[in-house]
Amino acid sequence: MSDIEQSLSAGEKIEGLFKLHWFAWVPVWLWGLAGIATLGILLPVALYVFLSLKYQERGVTNKRVILKKGIIGRKTEEMKLKSIETVEIDQGVLGRLLGFGTVKITGRGVSDFLFKGIDDPMAVKRTIESIGN
Repeated sequence: MSDIEQSLSAGEKIEGLFKLHWFAWVPVWLWGLAGIATLGILLPVALYVFLSLKYQERGVTNKRVILKKGIIGRKTEEMKLKSIETVEIDQGVLGRLLGFGTVKITGRGVSDFLFKGIDDPMAVKRTIESIGN
């Protein structure tokens, strides 16, 4: 059971879980190759990058948007759907060609958070906005 599923309140249900694009895993491979080239010295870095990506969760429920990350400790960023002002997409040329990008969710005041390296950011934006309305 995911952390998002465990944190649901009464009457709350998951509307979407968002996965990372395969391109977000490229740094793991690069650090792994660097670790092999340095006879294992950099393999702990590859392991750390792998675990930090593996233990991220991004999703939206009928009440809030949630970003959870952390290998042992946990950091959770949440925003109630009613508080969302904008959902923006940042996609470079490579992201546009391969279908990945960053979704920035901005709420009232100065709060905002990012879903980086997300697969199909336009679909993520549509999902969040359709639930919020």
